[in-house]
Amino acid sequence: MVALGTNQGDREETAFRALADLRAVEGFRLTGQSNLHETVALTSEGFDPDAPGYINQIVLLDSAWSPEQTLARLWDVERAHGRVRSGERYADRTLDLDLIAYGDLTMESETLTLPHPRAHERRFVLEPWHEVDPTATLPGQGPIAALLERMPRDSS
Repeated sequence: MVALGTNQGDREETAFRALADLRAVEGFRLTGQSNLHETVALTSEGFDPDAPGYINQIVLLDSAWSPEQTLARLWDVERAHGRVRSGERYADRTLDLDLIAYGDLTMESETLTLPHPRAHERRFVLEPWHEVDPTATLPGQGPIAALLERMPRDSS
C-alpha cells in the first residue's frame, strides 16, 4: 500500500500523472485508489494551516518486486516528477510516494521500515486507506477502522 502526497505545483495533475506512471511500472498492478484528500501540511513544528496544503491519496498495488525494489521504483516515479530528496524530513515536495505496508510483512533496514512507523498516527493516511479498503489492517497496529475511531477528530 502506497501513500501519495503532493503540495507543490498543480497537485491534482501531479496525482493524476503519478497514478498513470505507477500503472506503467513493470511489475506493478494497481488494485485500488482512494479519492484525493485535501490536508493541512505536516511540518517539523506540527500541522501548519498556513503552509501549502497537501493532496493525499492511497494507492493499493501488487508488486512483483521485493519491498526494497518496490521502494526504488517508487522513488524513480518521484524523480520523474521533480522530487529532490534533500534530507529535510518535512520539506515541501512535488511528489511523495511512501510505501506504508507490504502485505503483512514487518521489517527494518537502512532504507525501509515496514509498516511505516508513523502510519497509525496519521489521519491523512488512515482515512483514504479506510475509504479504499475498509477492512484493512495495519500490521502490528490493528484494523484501520479501529485506529481511526481512537484518533482525535482534530488530527490531520
